Amino acid sequence: MEIKLLRDVGCPDWVIAHSIGVSNKALEIASNFNNVDVDIIKTGALLHDIGRSKTNSIEHGIIGANILRELGFSEDICLIVERHIGTGISKEESKKLNLPIKSYVPQTLEEKIVSHSDNLFNGAEEVSVEFTMNKWKKKLGVNHPSIKEIQIIHKELIG
Repeated sequence: MEIKLLRDVGCPDWVIAHSIGVSNKALEIASNFNNVDVDIIKTGALLHDIGRSKTNSIEHGIIGANILRELGFSEDICLIVERHIGTGISKEESKKLNLPIKSYVPQTLEEKIVSHSDNLFNGAEEVSVEFTMNKWKKKLGVNHPSIKEIQIIHKELIG
């Protein structure tokens, strides 16, 4: 159902391939925990980039969550999609990025698992956390708070 929806809204094939990889990784990480909803993780991971059917900008998470809200998806799924960007976007950062002002930092274990799984992919290729950190250092600067945050979340979820 989720793959059909991605196609129906116009997501390119690369987004679908990426989303399948992220979903598989998220389910792998979820297997480390007894207290997570794997159905929410699977659906949230498959749909996390649905907003890329409209834009590849940082707003794709917000747009994707709004698409899913309009389609009647649960708020749990919508928040995974809305909060999956990087390690999350703080309320202060959202203002600087001209996003609706609020925190987009993953809160639930399900949200953290999907967000981190997304960070472990470069397109449809699984990559190491070190690869992602190096990519972010080049893009955001070596002292950006996301660099430390990805290390913390990686240790929390994977060890």
